[in-house]
Amino acid sequence: MIVVVVIYIIRLFNLQILDDSYTDKADSNAFLKEIDFPARGVIKDRNGKILVFNKPAYDIMMVTREMKNFDTLMFCKLLNISHIDFIQRTKEMKRRRGYNPYTPQPFMTQLSSEDYGILQEQLFRFQGISLQNRTLRDYNYHNAALLLGSIGEVGKETLKADTIDHFYIPGDYAGQNGIEQTYEKYLRGEKGVRIFLRDAHGRVKGRYENGDLDVESKPGKDLTLSIDIDLQVYGEQLMNNKVGSIAAIDPSTGEILALVSSPTYDPSLLVGRKRSVNYMQLKNDPLLPLFDRPMMACYPPGSTFKTANALILQEEKIITPATAYPCQSGYHVGSFTVGCHAHSSPLNLVQSVQHSCNAYYCAGFRAMMDHPKYKNISNAFETWKQHVVSLGFGYKLGADVPNEKRGFIPNAKYYDKWYGEGRWKSLMIVSNSIGQGEIQATPLQLANLASIIANRGYYYVPHLVKHIDGFQLDSTYTNKRVTSIESQYFTPVVDGMELVMRSGTGYASRIDSIVVCGKTGTAQNPHGEDHSIFMAFAPKDDPKIAICVVVENSGFGATWAAPIATLMMEKYLKGYIPKRRKWMEERMLNANLLPKLNGNKTD
Repeated sequence: MIVVVVIYIIRLFNLQILDDSYTDKADSNAFLKEIDFPARGVIKDRNGKILVFNKPAYDIMMVTREMKNFDTLMFCKLLNISHIDFIQRTKEMKRRRGYNPYTPQPFMTQLSSEDYGILQEQLFRFQGISLQNRTLRDYNYHNAALLLGSIGEVGKETLKADTIDHFYIPGDYAGQNGIEQTYEKYLRGEKGVRIFLRDAHGRVKGRYENGDLDVESKPGKDLTLSIDIDLQVYGEQLMNNKVGSIAAIDPSTGEILALVSSPTYDPSLLVGRKRSVNYMQLKNDPLLPLFDRPMMACYPPGSTFKTANALILQEEKIITPATAYPCQSGYHVGSFTVGCHAHSSPLNLVQSVQHSCNAYYCAGFRAMMDHPKYKNISNAFETWKQHVVSLGFGYKLGADVPNEKRGFIPNAKYYDKWYGEGRWKSLMIVSNSIGQGEIQATPLQLANLASIIANRGYYYVPHLVKHIDGFQLDSTYTNKRVTSIESQYFTPVVDGMELVMRSGTGYASRIDSIVVCGKTGTAQNPHGEDHSIFMAFAPKDDPKIAICVVVENSGFGATWAAPIATLMMEKYLKGYIPKRRKWMEERMLNANLLPKLNGNKTD
């Protein structure tokens, strides 16, 4: 008897306390609770131009328990779907987590205003069907797709992770990538609810308690981005028919001015009922338009990295600005050779940056690795690596964009594993001195290096959001990050970068009346043509823009990346391109450097 009583108590506790299905049934008979979805926050550029806004959309909600004498064929005809599609959607709806036959469930989402009007006229014929107001994203510009991100239906992982706020239910939408994902909690707003009273036949009779118990939704917060949309559009035009990226930063704040990934796509393709079809087409595109190159693509930085080594070698007292190394068209040790182009010899530090001398940095790097003050090469290399990390390489910078990659900077243990402990020498890793070998960096990291040099030793974490209505920007993006390099060591590097543009490899891309400091780079690519890279900042003494441009499989840095970068800088600083450089602008705009794919994805 005691066992039976305990069983009854447990069962009653489960039915009355734990199991809310009977409550749902009772409530659904008496009340209809309609969620009032908030308007999502608007996104603007740094100059107040609206980039992303909302337009009305509608979801078809279905209460399967109430679907009596339902004319399925007529319903399918109104929605222009097949009977098979209707059955499939119904099955998927019933398999969703949280499905309840007594409460409204999303059957079809994101109906346009036109589809809504057609269905609304006939809605009285279909018991159990209601329409839920929603909003869809719309765009004033067909640009900046990857940095803005998109909205999509929440998946199982999002629902499982939503254990604190319990904000989402099946069928809800959330940011899937880009700014929409990073700042989802600000943009989404707060849901409201409207409660309607129903009679015994399920017909709505009016507001419950005259609406006194309704909760109004609160719209999401508006975001002001740091990007200049006009500069972003111009960058995408310059990168049309090319594979690569542009990252431009304001050195004084870390605000990202433009973030171009090419090829790109129209963000409106991932809105509405055609989102899934368009997404699969983009995903299967061999040129990978969904791949966020400024944040995720990792390249050997090539000669742009010589500036970092110039700083480290000075900080470690291996060289001074007066230190000179000879170059006989390359660095030669026995049969080992690192080639170089023809220039005068020997060169001092400033000249080595100006002429991008490989021999200078090979010699300086080996002098550090073999210096007796470190006792062994492992200690020397770890010291070198720590300086490189302080310059923003090897780890994520912490930008407010999802999917940022860390690049790669090897450590001593990496070479111990590769060559054997104590069995590797400076000559075996000398390619690190010229930005080749194992080093990998993202375009954003190289633009950040340009910011560090522009600031003579510090930077702010690059970020896309300039202002959030009602909130202060996270201190992550407002605190100054100081590098391990003393400020005085930046002067010869800056002077050398100025000479690159005045009489060096960047001369053809110079800008009249603006002193630009730049560094060309050519990153070796074992899968095809080398990558063209250029890193720069301007003006020299009052920097307002730092930039990195990468054009894949296109050859020398001075050929493509440098002209694109300086056109971007001139457009931002002057607002126009002068006649003297119109020929260069036309050449960049009209060039087609897309690889011949032969059905294969690019490397």
